[in-house]
Amino acid sequence: MQIENFKIFADLVETKSFSKAAKINNITQSAVSQQARAMEKQFKALLIDRSQKQFQLTREGSQVYESAKEILHTYDKLNSELMELKKVISGTIRISTIYSIGLHELPPFIKKFLHDYPAVNVRVEYRRSNLVYEDILHNSVDFGLVAFPQKQRQIEIHPFRNDRLVLITHPNHPLSKKGEVSVSDLEGQKFIGFDPDIPTRKAVDQIFREHKIASEPVMEFDNIETVKRAVEIDHGIAIVPQATVQQEIRSGTLAMLLLKGREFTRPLAILHRKGRVLTPAMKKFIETLGLDLAETPAG
Repeated sequence: MQIENFKIFADLVETKSFSKAAKINNITQSAVSQQARAMEKQFKALLIDRSQKQFQLTREGSQVYESAKEILHTYDKLNSELMELKKVISGTIRISTIYSIGLHELPPFIKKFLHDYPAVNVRVEYRRSNLVYEDILHNSVDFGLVAFPQKQRQIEIHPFRNDRLVLITHPNHPLSKKGEVSVSDLEGQKFIGFDPDIPTRKAVDQIFREHKIASEPVMEFDNIETVKRAVEIDHGIAIVPQATVQQEIRSGTLAMLLLKGREFTRPLAILHRKGRVLTPAMKKFIETLGLDLAETPAG
């Protein structure tokens, strides 16, 4: 039995989905099913309880899964140690990130990393925040990048940086020439917001609640680029991370105002699954981001 058999079985157990396990391993769904049956034949035991509607392991299946995790961890550790002995920095790094970080925070770091380590392939997927956590839990990616990180038992969280939240308006908007405004000045304004389940939207809603401002967005979008376009055509104003609007401010298509009082920020973090073995390439990528994962994680 090969190491791939254990990985596919572990992915199947963790995703509880034949289709998701197939996608992770770039094989067909029927191939995943065949692998599971081959393992049952190998160990002469039923591993998956097929009498249940939802995916469920038998007692033997749970034992095989726990042993598979140990085998895969040992294998990954050995691979990493051998690469370090050879001083090899190569392979593939898979990253799942929310749009705003992937489009505006990550590119300079990836550019530097690929310049320093051209033998490494970096794959970036742009996802909604909840799906980034799912990707980490399912081992679909090596790292995740999110805003306002939420603690989860199987995920380690390492602070990356803080974005300042600012107000953006159309250049001809009455507020645009003020330079900075109080949150109370925003009462009665038309707001463009993120979708309600997006962490930055929840943070903005909290700011309004703290200042006792009633605000119902006139438009809601799931990504920063669409929010900016709506403000550019003067459909409303928005509170967004400062790092995401630098180009528009330089080109004059948006006006940016600071919020008076305490500085409102958006914490960013890098995630990885607890116990994950980091290859030399992954460690170098973390160094490029200016992080030290040996430090105590935030979650």
